[in-house]
Amino acid sequence: MKKKNVVILGSTGSVGSNAVKAVLEHRDLFNVIGLVARNNVDCLAAQARQLNCPTLITTAGDKRAELGALAPVGSKILSGPEAVRELVRREEVDSVLCAIIGTGGLLPVIDALLAGKTVALASKEVMVMAGDLVTAAAREGGGQLIPVDSEHSAIFQCLRGHPMNEVSKIILTSSGGAFRDYPAAEIAAATYEDALVHPTWEMGAKITIDSASMMNKALEIIEAGYLFGLPAEKIEVVIHREAIIHSLVEFIDGCVLAQMSEPDMGFPIRYALFYPERRANRMKPLNLAECGRLTFAAPDRKKFPSLDFAYQALREGGTLPAVMNAANEAAVEKFRAGKIAFPRIWAIISKVMALHRPEPQTDIATVLRADAWARAAAEEVADENTEY
Repeated sequence: MKKKNVVILGSTGSVGSNAVKAVLEHRDLFNVIGLVARNNVDCLAAQARQLNCPTLITTAGDKRAELGALAPVGSKILSGPEAVRELVRREEVDSVLCAIIGTGGLLPVIDALLAGKTVALASKEVMVMAGDLVTAAAREGGGQLIPVDSEHSAIFQCLRGHPMNEVSKIILTSSGGAFRDYPAAEIAAATYEDALVHPTWEMGAKITIDSASMMNKALEIIEAGYLFGLPAEKIEVVIHREAIIHSLVEFIDGCVLAQMSEPDMGFPIRYALFYPERRANRMKPLNLAECGRLTFAAPDRKKFPSLDFAYQALREGGTLPAVMNAANEAAVEKFRAGKIAFPRIWAIISKVMALHRPEPQTDIATVLRADAWARAAAEEVADENTEY
């Protein structure tokens, strides 16, 4: 494997830190030439020392001086979104791992793909907001998308070597989130701290809240539709508590392939970094005898309406997925601040989606306008007394 020049966007978060760990285990295979984070400049500077990384960027401009004081001598310290976009376009860059939560990864990912880079994508919002534009950028620039979400990585691995006309459907697995066993009345009274208790995965707060509402899986439905070019009716979700099977592909002959491993994001991160090769690593291998039973159940779409939001958004397309995502982000922030009860997240998303008139994804400006409109609309809807 030729040594890769890598940029890590969101290096101090859960996925980014895991990627740094993987790179440190294989220093002979990777040369990290740029790290990007927002506020955690202490961690960013420490990563730079570990990786001997020459370029550090904080997307929070007021943190630039603090980062400069902490960074290794000789480091190039930059700030702001334009610096990130310039970094991913550099000629020497081979791969970009995008683990930025929210919308901040959208423009850098498109830039990287237009520049012909391989993008290991962990930021769901990028494909959800602008899947048409992202896939068009990959075609135009010759870049390649490698999914990092455990579910999409599983699908990607199962599809390897199979033409899409052989695929009957894909099945995304879900742990069910913090409230999978809560009755509706208990969900209504759930606190922010309750929603952060994920039964399987250790993730950031926003993703964990989305998992509790099953919005995380809703975003994955839309992402899968764009990544693999599949319509809504060919994407299913199944609750799989053990999180051993990370997703499945059913083919037209009735055969099903599944990707299995311990529930650890280190596996899909390493797969994306090493792609197209596989490399031995220090991860715990799967012991089927220890796994015991593997269980599956249909999701309760009445209790968790996020899934129906996703199918609607994927079918209608255009700016509706971006609106769904933005309304959710605004609603989750309201819940985090203690201003709304948990079920109001769904009520806000539903109302904002109903108010929106989707437009085609003609350009980034159109998508960003829809995003801004949805956030403003969610603020207004949050003050109403409607229930889902």
